[in-house]
Amino acid sequence: MSYATYDSYKDSGVDWLGEIPSDWELEKAKWLFKKMERPVSPNDEIVTCFRDGQVTLRSNRRTEGFTNALKEHGYQGIRKGDLVIHQMDAFAGAIGISDSDGKSTPVYSACVPFDKNRVESKYYSYFLRNLAYLGFIESLAKGIRERSTDFRFSDFAKLILPVPAISEQREIVDFIDKNLAQIDQAIALKQQQIEKLGEYKQIVIQNAVTKGLNPNAPMKNSGVEWIGNIPEHWDVKKLKYLTSKVGSGITPSGGATTYVDKGIPLLRSQNIHFDGLVLDNVANISLNVHKSMKNSQVKQHDVLLNITGGSLGRCCYNSSNDEMNVNQHVCIVRPNNLIKGEFLNGLMSSEVGQKQIWFFQQGGGREGLNFQNLKNFDFPLPSIDEQKEIIAHIEILKQHFKKSVDNYQTQIDRLKEYKNILINQAVTGKIKI
Repeated sequence: MSYATYDSYKDSGVDWLGEIPSDWELEKAKWLFKKMERPVSPNDEIVTCFRDGQVTLRSNRRTEGFTNALKEHGYQGIRKGDLVIHQMDAFAGAIGISDSDGKSTPVYSACVPFDKNRVESKYYSYFLRNLAYLGFIESLAKGIRERSTDFRFSDFAKLILPVPAISEQREIVDFIDKNLAQIDQAIALKQQQIEKLGEYKQIVIQNAVTKGLNPNAPMKNSGVEWIGNIPEHWDVKKLKYLTSKVGSGITPSGGATTYVDKGIPLLRSQNIHFDGLVLDNVANISLNVHKSMKNSQVKQHDVLLNITGGSLGRCCYNSSNDEMNVNQHVCIVRPNNLIKGEFLNGLMSSEVGQKQIWFFQQGGGREGLNFQNLKNFDFPLPSIDEQKEIIAHIEILKQHFKKSVDNYQTQIDRLKEYKNILINQAVTGKIKI
């Protein structure tokens, strides 16, 4: 989209800012904003500044995944409308306007304008987030404090900022708000399409591994409620007759103290996902520890299944021949010569497998699977040759689905990039609102 530009521009004298509209002023941030130091009220809830720019009560968004301080040393009052800067995460965009009253840790800078008739805080929240997107805040922080990403109020105070007329600041904010809402709606629709594709893919795979590829094949009652009808020439087998191993690992002696920077991956529940292994945050153990945990060494073609916690039932097929091990939360389901690992994984992740997992889970206060119950799971079973045909068919389908998902993801990435460009052009005066 093309927008009008201002009639004339002038050199700001600031390298990273460049030219600004001729009638815009320049001012150091310390003359525009002051840092507030407020006491905490007894009923104040914790306010969190997120990297997407939302500043809100923690309870409004999520409550898990945070470290709670036993004593709230230095906590300060935050008020609705404050420009909040997260000193440690500002470089990643954790800057925004608080939508609530509350309290925060001292790593937040709560800023308010000296003159509300001259300064619209939300304009400057967009301006600062633009600096974060450009990498300027990170480079500035490193220049001030080596090996640090702190962006303290004293650092902010030194910045020379553009100062459009207050009416213009508000027009820019309204323009950005309106356009971002439309872009976010478009992104949400594309993300919904990705989710629908994922659901449809799972349905197609489930039908293939439980009903076969021939829709006209004669069917029979499997005799198992959660399996239903299956092709007439298929059998029903218990998992114990389809596997050579069903068992989990252990926590290495010494626990997390045995982890090393480089070594043999120790797979935990967070590494096991329906789409495959995720090794971004994997723990590693030494070769000696790995050898001492012989019974939980992973082999190629194993199916790995989470057997405890909130991710219970999540599973994936291991196509890798790399050395790996598992802890007590991950079960190795090793197929024998009656079933292919990919087919077994398809069954385990299908409604047939997942229903049995949730039916047989036990463990008192903690969800978990008993190995004996797991071994008695019932699964429909075609011949090895038909399994291979189904696996090949599923692989082709997965590639088609991946291509569609990648296309939607590319569109989403471009829309997010456009958001950043639009904010940059608006707050720096490159386009006239």
